[in-house]
Amino acid sequence: MLGNSDMSPGTLYRAQELAFRTQYAELKERAGSADVLLAGTPGTLVKRQGTGYAYWYRVYYPVPGRQAEQLVGRDGDVETLEGFERQIEFAQWTAAQVRDLRKLQFQVADKGVAGVLVELHNRAILRAGVTLVGTLCYMAWLNELGAKAVSARTQDIDLAARQKLALGVPASFLEAMDATRLDFVPVPGMPSQSPSTSVKQKGRDGLRVDVLTHGDRLGKTVAIPQLMWSAQTVPHYAYLLAEPRQAALLAGGHCISLMLPQPERFVWHKLFSSASRQSFPEKAEKDLVQAATLAAVLVEQHDEVLSDSFGDAPAAVRQTVKKRLPALRRALAAHPQALEQFEALLG
Repeated sequence: MLGNSDMSPGTLYRAQELAFRTQYAELKERAGSADVLLAGTPGTLVKRQGTGYAYWYRVYYPVPGRQAEQLVGRDGDVETLEGFERQIEFAQWTAAQVRDLRKLQFQVADKGVAGVLVELHNRAILRAGVTLVGTLCYMAWLNELGAKAVSARTQDIDLAARQKLALGVPASFLEAMDATRLDFVPVPGMPSQSPSTSVKQKGRDGLRVDVLTHGDRLGKTVAIPQLMWSAQTVPHYAYLLAEPRQAALLAGGHCISLMLPQPERFVWHKLFSSASRQSFPEKAEKDLVQAATLAAVLVEQHDEVLSDSFGDAPAAVRQTVKKRLPALRRALAAHPQALEQFEALLG
């Protein structure tokens, strides 16, 4: 998080130094080439003598305080052992890079988020058309765009799934969640006979994973057969998820390659959500600040023009976000260049 001395009053972000952005880009590039990521801590290799044969195991912590072992192979299988040694070395390097970037005020989600996304990555679900949305998406875009800003922590992982995924065979979402060892349980549907669309850890502050998809009405349950699971519909997600971008999220000691919505579309959909959440003022304000911050970064640092993505938005989105112009004037008081674009489009 940024301290009070890091930014002028009213300023929503600061730009990262070029050297730090280059460090992040190198990490993202190397992580993007990894087909499999080691879950949990990097761990160490240990040889155990069995009945007649010796075997190598990776001893690691999938979650804090809980040790586990992963069978590597029989002693003497040099190729397999050397492959695991390289994976552990890469995981150690990655964890060190993430620690450095956290100190440099890059956004880093917690270890539970890492556990979920690593498992989905290793099962090719993240490459099949599942997109990260919500606050974690906002955090990821801050890193991608080289911006430092205050980000509210979140215990929600919002995953947007297209109703047709690029999976050759179904991949069970629930099995992937069970494999994290985070003790998730399905959240009962609403009404109770409806299928679950979320899993959650026990306790009020437990991590929650929601699966979302496009639908004309908020809260309808739609089957996602390729995940052997269901999703909750959110209006205008078809717009949000069009042509997503390859990116990454830093979480725990990992850098996970994934897809994000285009940042400009994310801005407009966040403003739409903010205007639609009349009964939840805190969530509406959070959505507004995230939209305003990303808009300021895009306009001031990357010379983006918001009018193109606004023109592509559904008419209902364009009409609804006009309600947030007074709030945008307040949020963007220190960012006149971005506010100027909103005034031209929404005024």
